[in-house]
Amino acid sequence: QLESDRGRLEATQRRSKEIQAEMDKLAAERERINSRLVETGKLIQQSEAQMGLIESRLGELETQERQIRGTLEERHGSISALLAAMQRMGRNPPPVMVTQREDALSMVRSAMLLASAFPQLRGEAVALAERLNALVGVVTSIRSEGEKLKAETTRLNDARVRLAGLQETKRQSLAERQSELAQVRVAAADISKSVSDLGDLIAKLDKEVAERTGLGTYDQEMAAREQEKQRAAAPGKQITERKSSAELAPSSDRVAMLTPGRIKPAMPFVEAKGQLPLPAHGRRVLTFGEKTQYGSQSRGLVIETRYGGQVVSPCDGWIVYAGEFRSYGQLLIINAGGGYHILLAGISQIDVQLGQFVLTGEPVGVMSAAAKAALPKTQESGPVLYIEFRKDQRPIDPDPWWAEASRKVQE
Repeated sequence: QLESDRGRLEATQRRSKEIQAEMDKLAAERERINSRLVETGKLIQQSEAQMGLIESRLGELETQERQIRGTLEERHGSISALLAAMQRMGRNPPPVMVTQREDALSMVRSAMLLASAFPQLRGEAVALAERLNALVGVVTSIRSEGEKLKAETTRLNDARVRLAGLQETKRQSLAERQSELAQVRVAAADISKSVSDLGDLIAKLDKEVAERTGLGTYDQEMAAREQEKQRAAAPGKQITERKSSAELAPSSDRVAMLTPGRIKPAMPFVEAKGQLPLPAHGRRVLTFGEKTQYGSQSRGLVIETRYGGQVVSPCDGWIVYAGEFRSYGQLLIINAGGGYHILLAGISQIDVQLGQFVLTGEPVGVMSAAAKAALPKTQESGPVLYIEFRKDQRPIDPDPWWAEASRKVQE
C-alpha cells in the first residue's frame, strides 16, 4: 500500500511539473506575441508620422513650384524676348518651355551667357537665371521627397503585413477561450439591442465580462486596495499606506508599462497619468470641454488621422464592447479597472475581441482607408477618431494622462 501511494504521489508530482512547464511555455509565447504586437504597432505609427511629414514637405514644395512657374508665366513677354535673343546666339537654342529639370538648366546657362554678351540685358537675364535656379532646386527636392515617400510606404506596408500575421497568431492563441468569449459576444449583442444609453451598456457589459475574465478578480483587488487606503487615512497609518502603494506600483513605470506577458494592468489607471500614448497619430481638432458645432461641450478628444491610420490601445484593460452602437458607429470600450473606461469611436476595422485583455500600445483597429470620392481634393479631410475617458460613468478630461511625446501630436 505504501509503495502504491508513493507511486501515485510521484506520478502526481510529475504531472504537476508537466502542467507547470506547459503553463510557462504558454506564458512565454504570450509574452513574445504581445511584445511583437506592441513593437509593430509602434513602428506603424512612427512610419505614419514620418509619411505625414514627407507629405507636408511635398505639399509645400509643390506650392513653391506653382508660384515660381506662375511668376515665369506672368513675365512671358519679356522672357520670350530674351529667348529670341538667345536663339539668335547659336544653332542650339534653349527650350522655349520648362518641362524638365534639364530644360531649366539649359535656360540658366543661356541666360548667363546672354548677360555677359549683352550688358544692357544683364539685369533681366540674371533675374531669369535666379528664378530658374529656384525652380531647379524645388523640382530636385520634390523628386527626393517622392523617393523618401515611396520607401516609407514600402516599410509601412511590410509592417502591416507582419501585424496581420501576429494578430492571427494571437487569435489562435485565444482559441481555448473561444467558447466563453462567444457567450460574452452573444450577451453583448442582446444587451446592445435592449439599451439606448451608453452608461447602461457599459454597466451591463462590465458584469458579463467580469464574470468570465480576469476583470472580476482585478476589480476585487482594486476595491480591497481602496478600502485599505481609507483605513490608512489615520495619521499613524500613513507609512503603511505609502508602503502599500509602492508595492502595488512598479519600481519603473516605463518598464512596467512594457512588460508584455502581463494579464492584468501594470498599475492602477489613476497612477498612469502622464504615461499613456495617444491611440492614433494625427491632428487634434476638438479637445475636452471645447464647444462642438452643435453648441454643446465636447466630452472627449477628437483627432483627425490619416487614411488607414493604425489605432492602438492607450492603456491596459479588458475589451467590454467591440461593435456598432447607435450614432457612435464602430465603438470600442476598454475597462481599465478602478471605475475607468476608455471609449474609442470612428474606427473602421476592429481587430480585437470582446473579453480580450489588451496592453498599452497594442493595435486594436484601423481607421477608414479611403476618402469619399465625391469630395473635391480641396475639401478632403481625414477620418476622425473620438476618444472619451470616463470615471464612474462620468466623462473626464483625458489630457493629464497623455505622455509628453503624445502631447506633441499636431495641434
